[in-house]
Formats: sequence, structure tokens, C-alpha cells
Amino acid sequence: MRGAGASHVAIITDGNGRWAQQRGLPVAEGHRAGADTVKARLRDAVDLGISELTVYSFSTENWSRPEDEVAALMAMFSSRILGETPELDSEGVRMRFVGRREGVGEELLAQMAWAEQTTAANDRITLYVAFNYGGRAEIVDAARGFTGTTEEEFRQRLYAPEMHDPDLIIRTSGEQRLSNYLLWQSAYSELHFTDVLWPDFGRADLEAALEQYAARRRRFGGR
Repeated sequence: MRGAGASHVAIITDGNGRWAQQRGLPVAEGHRAGADTVKARLRDAVDLGISELTVYSFSTENWSRPEDEVAALMAMFSSRILGETPELDSEGVRMRFVGRREGVGEELLAQMAWAEQTTAANDRITLYVAFNYGGRAEIVDAARGFTGTTEEEFRQRLYAPEMHDPDLIIRTSGEQRLSNYLLWQSAYSELHFTDVLWPDFGRADLEAALEQYAARRRRFGGR
């Protein structure tokens, strides 16, 4: 199965904490398992002909979580960026981070910029990492100083103007809401909800979501 017609898939990677809790593990272990799943499903996305994959890694609201959890997440992001960027670069992955830069540590910001620069010329797949991201925040930031009149002019002020609207948005863990994710871009995205917790979300689950997407008829407001 080659992408089943979806070229851009966006995922709300939910359930890391519950996955860890079910196993009597620290929450940080759930986030590490979730990061491993992102890497594995990224490779599956390449195999399945998907050209853009967006993952919700840290929202603007996640700063309200316990300090030790946030600190562990920041340390993990840093470690993953430094350790995995060369490997992803060799596999043709282009990396882009979308979200607010305010509030993020200077060292991590520099690492994000390095990962983007290192992989900028790659075109096998683009991995958009929604980090310190909020859909409302993106729209507010884009609206500041906007003097245009068209949707396309407004799009050019979004965090990643080149990002295509997602064909399919997947949310794991049984929750059924967008949670402030890609609000502008998701106007006509198809939605797929699954009870599977993100660390357990395997290739078969991704293929099932793509098959369900392929069976739908997208009208974009028409008949």
C-alpha cells in the first residue's frame, strides 16, 4: 500500500503518560518510548509514499505540566536532535520545527536550527515537529501586522508556509479532539481516532488509518 492517497499525515501522539503508568514506569519512559515510535513510523511513512509527516511533540499548554516532567522532555528533545539528526539526514529526511521560539532555551534553539540547516536540502520526506506549538498561537502570531486580503497571503505568515494542509489527522489514545493542533491547516482534513496509546501505535495501525482514509470521499464543501 503506497500512502493510500494521503501525502501529508499529521499525528497527535497522545498516550505516552498512560502507557508508562500502565507499566509502573516513570512518565519519562513513556516519552522515550513515544519518541522511538515517531522514528519508526517516520520510516514507515517513507515506505508508504507519504511526503509530509507532522507530529505534535510539545504544545504551548504543556509548560503547565510538572517541572521535572518538562525538564526531562527538554533534555530528551536535545539528546534526540543531537543523536538522530545525522541518521535522519542520511535517510533523506528534511526536518522542520514549527512553533513559538519564545520560552525555549537558547541551547535547544541552536540545536533545532542546526537540525533544520543540516537537513534542508533533503526531499525524501519532510518531518514537521510541532514544538512549543499551539494552533491559536500560530494564528495570532500570523495576524500580527497582517495587511493582506487573501488566505494565501495569510498562509505565508504561518510558521511553515510551505506545509501542505494535512490530508489525514490521526489521534491516538482514545481522545477525540484536535487540542489546538493545526487549526488553520486542518479545515478540511479527515480525522481518524484510535484507542491505541502512541507508544503502541505500529505500522499496522498506520496502514489501517490510511485504508480508512482511502475509503472516504473528500468534498471540500462541495457535493
